[in-house]
Amino acid sequence: MKGLLSIIVFLFGGIITAVYIGFGFQTSPETTVVDEELIGLHEKYTLKFSHVVARNTPKGLAAAYFAELVKEKTNGWVEVQIFPNGVLYSAQEEFEALQRGDVHIIAPAFSEVTLHDKKWVAMDLPFLFDNEAMVEQAFNGRVGEILLNSIETKGYKGIAFWDNGFKQLTNNERPIVYPEDIKGLSFRVMPSEALFKTYRTIGARAITFPFNEVYNVLQDGIVDGQENTLSNIYSKGFYKQQKYMTISNHNYLGYVILVDPTLWNTIPEIYQESIQEAMDEVTLWLREHAKELNKEMFLRIAGSGITEIHELSEEEKVQWRKELKRLYEEYELTIGKELMEEIRKLQIDRDN
Repeated sequence: MKGLLSIIVFLFGGIITAVYIGFGFQTSPETTVVDEELIGLHEKYTLKFSHVVARNTPKGLAAAYFAELVKEKTNGWVEVQIFPNGVLYSAQEEFEALQRGDVHIIAPAFSEVTLHDKKWVAMDLPFLFDNEAMVEQAFNGRVGEILLNSIETKGYKGIAFWDNGFKQLTNNERPIVYPEDIKGLSFRVMPSEALFKTYRTIGARAITFPFNEVYNVLQDGIVDGQENTLSNIYSKGFYKQQKYMTISNHNYLGYVILVDPTLWNTIPEIYQESIQEAMDEVTLWLREHAKELNKEMFLRIAGSGITEIHELSEEEKVQWRKELKRLYEEYELTIGKELMEEIRKLQIDRDN
């Protein structure tokens, strides 16, 4: 009996040992390793993209294309929902909505960013750029790098610069050719201190209204004119309320694509890469498309016969630059010496 009991105990112990070894009840740390790149890969992400312009503008079309590419590149695991025309928030409300997590992507104009980061005032200096090539050089170079690093310190992550085009002047009073022609007139502008001072310097008055109110304030005669790109002037029908337009190219209207850095860091790295890849492709596409669209809108406005158009000559632009040059010196302290030096490097060929 004792021998039988010993045999049973021996066999039972062997079974326990075999189970322990065979089924891996080891305490090795290797069994608890988690591949961080795989976390969240089986979760669907929905990103709300809010902007304030029409669907058929450069920004509106780019946003829609971006949503398509993200869906394609993530096999549907990331969906970008587009909310155009300010249906959710006005331009300034978007910043707070982004930080609250109510939206996840916004594309504010540079002038709107100046209320959150003074360095961005640099983008509103008059006659900063001569052409699209100069704009691209700035965005892809040190100027763009300084601006994105600066806005990140304010709690926003910038992932791209989007193009729209150069701004033109429209008004209901008289043709504007020289700086003295603008004296006494009032213009709707975006909420940028540099834009206010630009108009004040040449004897005009600047007033801020939300973008979606501009048509009405022009129609009601609350302001004499406004400044905007050709695509916005046409898509929003501003030209229908304005007798005169000057092709001045006095400022460049671009956008920065901002996301909440906290949210961004919760998205799996593989999806981040796909989103950024889609954004880069759209940015390149938009650069060419915006130029073509603005040309087309110019022809439509000219063909309407509603608005008398004057295009500033190079000699006329020299007069404007001379009148407004003091603003560069005034804002150097605000935007910083490093950024101003980079801007001057871009302008050397023009000014020599």
